[in-house]
Order: sequence, then C-alpha cells, then structure tokens
Amino acid sequence: MSLRIRPVEAAATLPDGRGAIVRVGVPDDPYIEKRELDTVALELRVDGEVVAALNTVLDADQESEARALAGEIAAKLESGELEPTAGAIEPLAETLR
Repeated sequence: MSLRIRPVEAAATLPDGRGAIVRVGVPDDPYIEKRELDTVALELRVDGEVVAALNTVLDADQESEARALAGEIAAKLESGELEPTAGAIEPLAETLR
C-alpha cells in the first residue's frame, strides 16, 4: 500500500467541541496520474470544512510516518496545544517522524 491509494486519517475533538479530521495522503491532480505523484499533503477539516491544507516532507510510501504525523496533530489539537490553522500545524508537517 501507499498514501497514493489509501490516505491516513485521524479524528480529533477540539477543546470547543468541534470535530476535526486530519488527513495525510497524495492529493488528486486531474493533470497527473497518481502513480507519478510523490507529493504528500496534509489536510485539516473542522466540522467538514477545510481549514488548512499544506504539503509535507513525506514521500508517498511513508505510511507509518504519515500515521504518526496525523496522530500527533490530532492529539495536540484535542489538548489545545495546537490551533486548527495551517500556521500552527506547518512546523509538524515539515518534520520527519
């Protein structure tokens, strides 16, 4: 498997009670075949709306690292340590686990 086929998702409940989903995977691109893509994106949805989307340093075959990243972000969102913004999660997305 790879993040091209199956993205990783982690759910979190924010301190204010809103639901969040952290998704890490290879994004869809209508112009490039997925098998040719190696970019891995992180998307954060809060109550169903995308509030942050950014690229990570991960490769498409780094599934365990993607699970670790999604889990860490979800845990930090739940604890209130991270705000649900691109600026808050970007430093984690730029670090290998």
